[in-house]
Amino acid sequence: MLTAVVFLPLAGAITIIALLGDNPRGVKWFAAGIGIAEFVLSIIVFAQYDHAAGGFQLADRYVDWVPLMDIQYHLAIDGLSAPFILLTGILGLAAIYSSWSVATRHKEYFAWLLVLQTAVMGVFAAQDFILFFIFWELELIPMFFLISIWGSGRKEYSAMKFLLFTFTGSAFMLVGLLTVFFSVNTFDMTQLVGMDLNDLLLPSQLVFAFFFIGFAIKLPIWPFHTWLPDAHTDAPTAVSVMLAGVLLKMGGYGLLRINVSMFPDVAMDAAVPMAILAVISILYGAMVTFRQSDLKRLVANSSVSHMGFVLLGISSIGATAGNLSPVGLTGAAMQMFSHGVVTGLLFVMVGVIYDKAHTRHIPDLGGLATRMPIAAVAFLVAGLAALGLPGTSGFAAEIMIFLGTFPAHGVITALATIGVLLAAGYVLWMVQRTLFGPQRERWAQLTDVSAVEAVAPMLLMAAILIVGIYPAIVSDVFRAGVNDFFPRLMG
Repeated sequence: MLTAVVFLPLAGAITIIALLGDNPRGVKWFAAGIGIAEFVLSIIVFAQYDHAAGGFQLADRYVDWVPLMDIQYHLAIDGLSAPFILLTGILGLAAIYSSWSVATRHKEYFAWLLVLQTAVMGVFAAQDFILFFIFWELELIPMFFLISIWGSGRKEYSAMKFLLFTFTGSAFMLVGLLTVFFSVNTFDMTQLVGMDLNDLLLPSQLVFAFFFIGFAIKLPIWPFHTWLPDAHTDAPTAVSVMLAGVLLKMGGYGLLRINVSMFPDVAMDAAVPMAILAVISILYGAMVTFRQSDLKRLVANSSVSHMGFVLLGISSIGATAGNLSPVGLTGAAMQMFSHGVVTGLLFVMVGVIYDKAHTRHIPDLGGLATRMPIAAVAFLVAGLAALGLPGTSGFAAEIMIFLGTFPAHGVITALATIGVLLAAGYVLWMVQRTLFGPQRERWAQLTDVSAVEAVAPMLLMAAILIVGIYPAIVSDVFRAGVNDFFPRLMG
């Protein structure tokens, strides 16, 4: 089952290149069919995961894949990865429907977009370190071409900057995973969770730092964040949706899956530095966001702030070991899921506005709600979820982080709440300046979203509201994964 989920988009990409003609309409609808099938499969996988039983489930495993190095083909999901499989299915479909206005090189574009989805699915499903690393690196190839060919502005510069930053992080991560392998002679991530990794060929603190740098760049956390605004601003809409929605989550997922679960003792010692980095990211990201006048750059910089909350939740491991609550760690995972659908929706709506108004400059906009009521509702829902309004997924995630982190870092958590107030400020400012205010004559001819353009916003709004109204549908699964990770720490 998981093999089908991971490789269906890749099969679709190969089919587009090898078998489909140059009919743009046919390519779009075929890609949409693959996206729908992948979305349905991701729902089935998520629904089949039994969070009450916990552990790894739905495994596809071939032990003798590369016997010389004991590398296995091993896919499986647990409570941490199952919701991210669902998130990738949701955002993959949203990205395809957000790409309907792509005007050139349709076959290549949709093929790369589907390859990207396979890479991300593979990261969340892989349970062999080398397989995990292969999927992690595979994501770089489609991202580079999607930004450098179909992007705008300084697209080549932004694509190369993204590549260099991520390659640097991957180099650190490769040193870390090789150190682990040559110390314990296994790449099996399901076994590594239960091992004592305090006695490695290199100090465990140094190996922890190698992995942390790699994942912090991807998350991204200050001061490793500078690639993000450029990549987002110059990427096409669908690529921004995937980048913000799931690629950043690979960083947080790696921190939970590897840094915290495999090195819990080091993570506890590093909890305060992680919390300090988190609050710097939250406040710095929010203040920089206030200075933006470009819609897309504003949303991009806000991701730095929101991803700071993920690291803050992870730092809750600094609570007393015997009394460690899974709330903060579960909240960190919830924040990643929520940010994926919320920021994905924001980027979709920014793309819609840009396609119709041909500008993202906030001072030039205003009064769009009367011309584009459906788009305005979707934009407003995304904005309110981004500032953590109760009833949306954003509130459920942030409140869990604060409840879980305050016992470990009271003052730091209190400072982080300022980030929520700042988020309310820049989100409401953005919404008011873009959607409301006096109507401008230059926008009199704007039309609302079409039926095809409405698919992605409706899908993402549904996810935001369902998780916001009933967060247990996701949080119970995440909590099962957290409890499986840390039996020694949960008492």
